[in-house]
Amino acid sequence: ALLFLNQLQKDLEEVKELLTKATRKRLRDVLMTEKHKLELEIKNQPPPKPKDAAEEEKSSLGGYTVKINNYGWDQSDKFIKIYISLNGVQKLPAENVQVNFTERSFDLLVKNLNGKNYTMTFNNLLKPISVEGSSRKIKTDTVLVMCRKKREEKWDCLTQVEKESKEKEKAAYDTSDPSEGLMNLLKKMYAEGDDEMKRTINKAWVESREKQSKGDVPMDI
Repeated sequence: ALLFLNQLQKDLEEVKELLTKATRKRLRDVLMTEKHKLELEIKNQPPPKPKDAAEEEKSSLGGYTVKINNYGWDQSDKFIKIYISLNGVQKLPAENVQVNFTERSFDLLVKNLNGKNYTMTFNNLLKPISVEGSSRKIKTDTVLVMCRKKREEKWDCLTQVEKESKEKEKAAYDTSDPSEGLMNLLKKMYAEGDDEMKRTINKAWVESREKQSKGDVPMDI
């Protein structure tokens, strides 16, 4: 259910993005209809079950475990640097901040910070790292994870998943023809839409073709 909700939210973000680019009224109407439909579907999704929290509380670590989702990152020729903000982390004993590295991943565990444990996992790093050359540093309210690059080259993103996601988005929307991304969305909406949605899209298409054939306006969709 959570994965399906994430997909709905991504669809909604794309529709909003396309709305900022659409200039034709009928196309905007179609996109607005899809936007309202997605918002309603997201609103009606059942809340996620809190079983993860219950399982984490029972973990051998004791206390409540929080998964860290927010971070910043930077890079130099030799290192990928991930910055994780945790208030008061510098007050912990050094052994309470553990990082386990592999060639393409790392796990961070911060134990007993204000009564909670904090974890972060990065799998499928974009390129291999040196386990021996990687480390972590504890700074004021921040943990800095230093991943030593095996090759001194620039990384465009942190993980393979991010790279594949960017490539898909570029293929769908970042084209030389600005209307091509809109066409891709319209095809998807037509394939998945009900009869009313299909009629609306068909009508917009026919009217656009008629205007183009008369030379009134260039075809927008």
